[in-house]
Amino acid sequence: KLRGAAAGAAQKFLHHGQGDDEEEEEEQPVLEQQQHAAAKENDIDTMKQHQLEEHQEKVVSTPDGKSYPYKLEGTPFPFDFTTWKAPGGDRYQEWKDGTTPYTFDATILQKSDDVARSRRFHIQKAMKFAYNSYEKYAMGHDEVLPQSKTAHDNWGGIGTTLVDSLDTLWLMDLKEEFWRGRDWVRDHLDHSLCRGSVSVFETTIRSLGGLLAAYDWSGDGAFLTHAADLGGRLFHAFDNPSGLPWGTIDLNHPENKGNIGWAGGAQIVAEMGTLQVEFRYLSKMLNGTHPEYATKSERVFEILKDMNPKFGLYPYFIRSRNDKPEFANRKLTFGAMADSVYEYMLKVWLQGGKVEPLYREMYDKAIQGMHDELLQTSTPSGLTFIADKNNDALDKKMDHLVCFMGGLLALGAYTDPLGLQSERAQRDLKTGKALTYTCYQMYARMPTGISAEFVQFHDGRDFDIGHGAPHYLLRPEAVESFFILSWLTKDPIYREWSWEVFCAIERYCKTDIAYGSLHTVQDIHGKPENKMESFFLAETLKYLYLAQDPDTEVDILNKHVFNTEAHPVRIFPVIDEALKKAKAA
Repeated sequence: KLRGAAAGAAQKFLHHGQGDDEEEEEEQPVLEQQQHAAAKENDIDTMKQHQLEEHQEKVVSTPDGKSYPYKLEGTPFPFDFTTWKAPGGDRYQEWKDGTTPYTFDATILQKSDDVARSRRFHIQKAMKFAYNSYEKYAMGHDEVLPQSKTAHDNWGGIGTTLVDSLDTLWLMDLKEEFWRGRDWVRDHLDHSLCRGSVSVFETTIRSLGGLLAAYDWSGDGAFLTHAADLGGRLFHAFDNPSGLPWGTIDLNHPENKGNIGWAGGAQIVAEMGTLQVEFRYLSKMLNGTHPEYATKSERVFEILKDMNPKFGLYPYFIRSRNDKPEFANRKLTFGAMADSVYEYMLKVWLQGGKVEPLYREMYDKAIQGMHDELLQTSTPSGLTFIADKNNDALDKKMDHLVCFMGGLLALGAYTDPLGLQSERAQRDLKTGKALTYTCYQMYARMPTGISAEFVQFHDGRDFDIGHGAPHYLLRPEAVESFFILSWLTKDPIYREWSWEVFCAIERYCKTDIAYGSLHTVQDIHGKPENKMESFFLAETLKYLYLAQDPDTEVDILNKHVFNTEAHPVRIFPVIDEALKKAKAA
């Protein structure tokens, strides 16, 4: 039944684009994608000039009239990354407090775009290198191990890296790899072969999100068919009298569901609050056959709202007693186990076309609470950071995971119902920029140019690497914010910081076949470990590439929303308009 509904919806859905050749095009929905029309009908040079003028209009009101002082230099090919050395920290202090210190005229903007185009090829090459090795050594498995050159199934054996990588391949124009991936999904992906229980959260954001984004961009019905199958299996996690989804489930025996053991039976607020973008999109694509996918996932936020936490901030453990949820701890954080619930407050509101005030109200209340209770400034450098709070006591620790907040705050500011020039939006934008500078320093101050898992702030010496946290897991959050701020503000500095991070990854994380985590970011002689998370291809390389891609079709203000695994899908008003035009054609 799900497969039939998915197939029917696939034929009716207006997608982003067509395949590379006639054989591929025959398997796509026949309707042309409307958002390409302008590019086809207008002269490309004229369109780019209009974009340049729009960019210039956005930045002429920056605080002072000083022109951008830094050199913008392209990167030749080939480029020897093995000789690259981290430039060091404490640079670019003009950006520390979250202001924009320079204006950018048309010449600077054009130069920044030209430099970016010279760099994006290197990032595309890195993606091709790592993904081709996955195909060679681990095709169809969850991960490739970058040192032993073997496969590893740690997410149930459902091709997680492949599915997680699909839209990255599409956006980087690696279409041969994309269509090979599509063939594997169509011919071999079988969720009934999934082994054991899986994380509802991780499987939703990585696998379901990956399938949905691949469908949204390509229009190929195979992706929606398998997304419908996976979504139907995962949805049993919502069968809970409390209304809050279970944390784990066996995809083939849905009666076997529960919560993660190390959480003491509690549910994790980030996990329950980071399923909505995916299940709402799936519900919409299934043409009205499964409205409960949307309503039950949305119900989670209604329950969270009714819990009425102090400052709008949620302790990350929730336990249900007699089917009534209650907080199971008193720790507040924008890091692990709470982070993405705040992200989806904003993104679900954006996904629906900004017409569901509940989500935006929850977001704005939480951001006010963050400013009032958690936002701190270091000494002596005055770096902005978001602390944790446990039992009303501040812990001046910040996870690398928190670095997504710079971009989120900027996105929230640019979409603020009060307007970008409102006091609230300007406050949030300034905080987002200042926080992103701190995250850049978390990289730049390390000998390798790579950030640790978290840092601890101390009076008088800014921050040190947190105890037990010298490692780097190829995480994306800082470069996510670099991309978002680059896209929104057009400030060239975020491309520069993003490029530094890519150079550091190439220098210190590359193996013979792929990329691996680092054990100690302070050790310039260390070797990459035998681990490459699927999110490195799904998120980190994607954001690094998009930051250097002035020609991308991604539009985070008007067309797309990214799930927390960096899978972009179109927002509902754009989909509705496309379907309306398709029916009228």
